[in-house]
Amino acid sequence: MTTCSQPLPHPASESLRKSLVLLVLFVAILSQRPQQLYAQPSAAPESALQGRLIDPLPSERMRSSMLAIGSANLLDTYLSAEKYSGTELRYISTLTKNTRWHNIRQTIFHEGKLDVVSNRADNNDELGGMYRFQYHLRRQWAWANGFSLEAGGGIGAELGLLYNTRNSNNPAQAYAALQLLPSAAASQRIRVFNWPVRLRYEACVPLLGLAFSPNYGQSYYEIFSRGNYDHNIVPTTILSTPSLRHMLTADIPLSRKHSSALRIGYLGDYQQAELNNLKRHQYAHMLIIGITVTR
Repeated sequence: MTTCSQPLPHPASESLRKSLVLLVLFVAILSQRPQQLYAQPSAAPESALQGRLIDPLPSERMRSSMLAIGSANLLDTYLSAEKYSGTELRYISTLTKNTRWHNIRQTIFHEGKLDVVSNRADNNDELGGMYRFQYHLRRQWAWANGFSLEAGGGIGAELGLLYNTRNSNNPAQAYAALQLLPSAAASQRIRVFNWPVRLRYEACVPLLGLAFSPNYGQSYYEIFSRGNYDHNIVPTTILSTPSLRHMLTADIPLSRKHSSALRIGYLGDYQQAELNNLKRHQYAHMLIIGITVTR
């Protein structure tokens, strides 16, 4: 988790502008009237079914495993006032399935990431890692033209570490947080060269939570060896952690049975925080490739 309560700095503004372009393209695709896919048989004309709300498929269970690689931009003023940039690698696993409640779906999310970044002078490095877990419940609406919408939220937890290879007094920073995460998703089934493809966009933001942070000028020796607590568990809101994580993907079936699909896409993750007079951010733009299995 990372951020600042100030307006997004220039790199993040550029990131959001690129993200808005992707969202506009996605909405433009959704505005088309694609050929009906996977619809229930009906005697009614197809034109009468296109805008009709239907029940989602009751037995759908989707498991996805993805690798993501891309650029990262990191700042943590506890370690350095300098911004570091480099490469980030992630493994992402999700499981989405129905619940006992009608049209309510649950998603279990695991993510691990590694960062290798350098300062602008290229004379110092930082190494980072983080694990994230999220659990979401979303209400789903589906239409006969292949469009579906999900809205809801969940909880998230993260643990991480960032190590500065040159610092001696404060060489590392630890991250821990619990968050309440509103989230939403939209998907559309289309045909590309007569082959069914599912486009999906999803996003979540941290609304409220708790985060660990040393205070300005406080060392980890003071916290853990001397037991000097100084507001190190900090309540967070969307104002102190203005962050966004979103993903645009395309699922391309690998067989006519449509039980497995190749997933490719884009992940944008902009995490920011300003806690105890310390600022931090982690921005990432990543290419995703993976496999999705539906049962």
